[in-house]
Amino acid sequence: MGFSIFAYLLLGISGISMFYRREQRQPQPSWLPSFHYITGAILVFLVLLLLAIGIVGTLGYYGSLGHSGHLPAGLAVVALVLLSANSATLISPNREWARAIHVGTNITLFVGLLWVSLTGWEVVQKYLP
Repeated sequence: MGFSIFAYLLLGISGISMFYRREQRQPQPSWLPSFHYITGAILVFLVLLLLAIGIVGTLGYYGSLGHSGHLPAGLAVVALVLLSANSATLISPNREWARAIHVGTNITLFVGLLWVSLTGWEVVQKYLP
């Protein structure tokens, strides 16, 4: 989870930098959009990996899902990350609405990551002696 939050922070920093440069009509470093896109892909991979680990681990330990608020929180984060990634692929000068969806989703994702982190901490406490 820590790597996911780190990737989210890197995406926030690089996204704000891209926004600032676009608004100020300054040239962007050629590596910045690629860095942002690749880091986003890494976040998608990490979130899907955490989903798989969580499902397998919960089924292995409890035999069923839904023992805490962590499942809906995790599913919400997965949905938000996938929506963000999908909207990112649609961003173009002709589709500024996709950028609005992308940015709005990522702001909402902050709340989702906070929610999944807090409920995850509760789950971890169940495993500790």
